[in-house]
This record gives sequence, structure tokens and C-alpha cells, in this order.
Amino acid sequence: MSTRTALIGAGMMGEAILAGLIRAGRSPEALLVGEKRPERAAELQEQYAVGVVSNVDAATRADTVLLVVKPQDVAAVLAEIGPALRPGQLLVSLAAGITTAFVEERVPEGVAVVRVMPNTPALVAQGMSVLSPGSACSEEQLTEAEALLGAVGRVVRVPESQQDAVTAISGSGPAYLFYVADALIEGGVHAGLPRPVATELAVQTLLGSATLLRETGTHPAVLREQVTSPAGTTAAALRRLDDHGVRAAFLAAVEAAAARSRELGSAGS
Repeated sequence: MSTRTALIGAGMMGEAILAGLIRAGRSPEALLVGEKRPERAAELQEQYAVGVVSNVDAATRADTVLLVVKPQDVAAVLAEIGPALRPGQLLVSLAAGITTAFVEERVPEGVAVVRVMPNTPALVAQGMSVLSPGSACSEEQLTEAEALLGAVGRVVRVPESQQDAVTAISGSGPAYLFYVADALIEGGVHAGLPRPVATELAVQTLLGSATLLRETGTHPAVLREQVTSPAGTTAAALRRLDDHGVRAAFLAAVEAAAARSRELGSAGS
């Protein structure tokens, strides 16, 4: 297992991973953060007691480097840290749409690259991280990457060819569900409920439904049928959703997100 891990990018996702690693028992002394802004560096040092250094220093001193930056910033950051990387290091990229080939072309030969698609529920240790190894990644290094991301939720492996679809479902998926939650809350308000009550009902219904789906392993269509009495309220509501093409709209949304992920990858190659 790597002895020192560096995070380059201390935004929302980077900080979520940092906090998760510490919660999972990683020593702050074994963690480094690459951060250029003095005020942000001071904040991270005070809150997490980790070393905050330059990106190049982080890449030089770490065994594993997590690249947690926006897709459009990956090339510039790799140009900055590339000369400091060395064969045998593990570089984990969490940038949407950026392929392992793109990263491998910009780092020394022998650097092991892992591509990850995380999502924002990592902020509450309920994330979904999907990993794909690059050409120089060993099983041991992929296992290390899984352990790192496991600190903020669940982890699965897929072939890299499936990452655009992953991005469209779990990467963008929280936004779809927040969209649904917002609509349910507004519906409750229009039906006469106070907003706090409508919010509590919608949030707990989403949480409880997801838990039921996870713990029973029952197909969602079966669970839906269990709620839908003949000629009842749910049947009337579902008929209206079908009339508005909601299911088709979700399918189209996933297709659009996957296509955009492919575009991001192509633009960066």
C-alpha cells in the first residue's frame, strides 16, 4: 500500500475525499494537498492537520496522486506536475471525460493511471465511484485506488469503454434526482402543504425508496407495481407521467450526458 497520498485540487470533491480518508483512519501525516491559494491552504491545514504544498511538491513526495481538477484544467496541471512524476507512481484522475490515454501521453512512461468517475454524494460518504485502469496499472495499484475511493462510498470497476455511460448515470445522476425532488416539493406546495413539510416528505420518500431498492434487490418495476393499486391515485399519477413522456425524457437525458462525456474526451485528446 502507498505510504503517502497527495490530492491535487482541494475543491468540493477533493475536500470530501480528504475528509473521507481521515475518517477511514488514514493519518494526516500521510496525506498532502496541492493548493496554491494561501488562505485556502491555511484553512485546510487548520481543519485537517495535513501538509499543504505546491502541486509539484505534492507530486514529487507522494506515492499516489489524486488529480481532482476540472476536465479543462487537466492538461495544464499535467504539464506542471508531469516532470515530477516517476515510474511506479499511481495517478488517479477524477476528471469527467478525460481518458487514461490522454493522461498517459502527458506523464512519464510507467506511471500507473486510473480513471475515476465519482459523484457528489461522496460529500456525505455515500458516493458512487467507478474505476477503470490504464495500460500500466497493476492489480495492486487498482486495489489501492479502490481503497482510497471506498472512503467516500461504494466503488465498482468497469472497462473504460463504459465510462461515458457511467458519467451519464451516476456522475450526472444526482442532478436528475435533485430535479425530481424539487418537482415533488413544488407539487406538494401546490397541493396545499407547507414547504418544510413537502420537503421532508419528498426527501424521506427518495431516501426510503432508494434504501428499499438496495436492501431488497427487487426490480424497480416490481416495487412500482406494489405501490400501484388498480384505478388508484398512483395509477392516475403514473398515467400522467407517461402522457408527458417522462420515461422517454430520462432515456434521452442519459443519452445526451453520455454524448457530452464523449465530446469532452475527444476535445481533450
